[in-house]
Amino acid sequence: MSMPGLNRFAVPLITLAVLALVLWVGIRHSADVGTIASPLINKPAPQWELPSLTDPNQRVGSKDLHGQWYVVNVWGTWCVECRAEHDTLLEAQRSGVPIIGIDWNDQDADALAWLAKLGNPYRMVGVDHDGHAAIDWGVYGAPETFLINPEGVVVFKHVGALTPEVWHKDFAARVTPAPAGRS
Repeated sequence: MSMPGLNRFAVPLITLAVLALVLWVGIRHSADVGTIASPLINKPAPQWELPSLTDPNQRVGSKDLHGQWYVVNVWGTWCVECRAEHDTLLEAQRSGVPIIGIDWNDQDADALAWLAKLGNPYRMVGVDHDGHAAIDWGVYGAPETFLINPEGVVVFKHVGALTPEVWHKDFAARVTPAPAGRS
């Protein structure tokens, strides 16, 4: 005895299951997990200037970073993955590459309390209350982290929480030391 309804749905269900399996395997084994191609790669980094988190009367920005490698990390206290990457940022700070924070869409008091409690890995932090700097960087979710070379060109972008492995493989490995006599 045959069940006509079962046969009619069996082929589409099996096809859907196979497609889901192929997609899952492809995503799981992709070498580019966490890497989003950015139109900024190999282009000049956005020029930006924002109020300082620690002194709202002071401004911080890209002009303060000219001629050196630096990292821009877009974060917020509301971001769960930003908390997950914080220890990696503290460790990465010891590398000597300046890490610049852009506190995105956040309350200053919350950000200051966060850094006081967890430690501050940033050389400076600009506050982006209205999100214009994040738009200029092409950010659509925090955390997002960019590596900029001494010529001011974006050489790498990572979306999601930084891990020690990502820091060493994708950031620290790209940084070339300054020639003798140059800092």
